[in-house]
Amino acid sequence: MGPYEIERELTEKQGTYVKHIRIRRTDSEQYPCGYDYTLHYGTIDGETLLRYDNAHELHKGHERHTSDGVEEIDFPGMEALIQRFERELSELPPE
Repeated sequence: MGPYEIERELTEKQGTYVKHIRIRRTDSEQYPCGYDYTLHYGTIDGETLLRYDNAHELHKGHERHTSDGVEEIDFPGMEALIQRFERELSELPPE
């Protein structure tokens, strides 16, 4: 495998909200879980309502970002994390 292999990439806009998903498989030592990912939902003005990522996995682990702050989470696996993101997303505006 090269440095990254795109598994899923999606950007959807609904009114003033944007959902962006980027999941890349990797064998990079920087990402021990085997993925470089961002699951993001926020406003087009840049406000984060919900985001899961591992941008700094070696140093900070996996993170959940909300308007209230950032918390480290246990990585349950990619599919389980996507399901968690989608479930939490259904409780946010503009729904």
